Amino acid sequence: MSFDPTNDYPLGSRRPDLVSTLEGTPLAEVTLQAVRAGRVSGRDARATPETLRRQAAVARAAGREPLAESFERAAELALVADEELLEIYTALRPGRSTAAQLESWAARLDGYAAARTAAFVREAAAVYEQRGLLARA
Repeated sequence: MSFDPTNDYPLGSRRPDLVSTLEGTPLAEVTLQAVRAGRVSGRDARATPETLRRQAAVARAAGREPLAESFERAAELALVADEELLEIYTALRPGRSTAAQLESWAARLDGYAAARTAAFVREAAAVYEQRGLLARA
């Protein structure tokens, strides 16, 4: 399936064939009736890594590099459990974590093949250290 980020946006209306759920259900089958019948779950409403990477390509083609980077980090995290994402978010709040704790999170993210997000956490740790925003050990 070819994808042109300059012509295929918005994906849902111009290229619905490229959008599916994590379980592979095509976008056309994600309906209110399917939800009521139990064929589509809340998990199916999540964006897939592939869709998020395509959104990143669209943003990049439009010259919106910071947005593209955000979509790419989101693609890395799309399969991480919600509870763990909340823990990472909490750990990143100023004063909540030590440098070692943030490095531990970055290493865990590396284990998920989330290199961009791990680098983001390491960058946050460095900035927090410079600004005195790390928790005391």
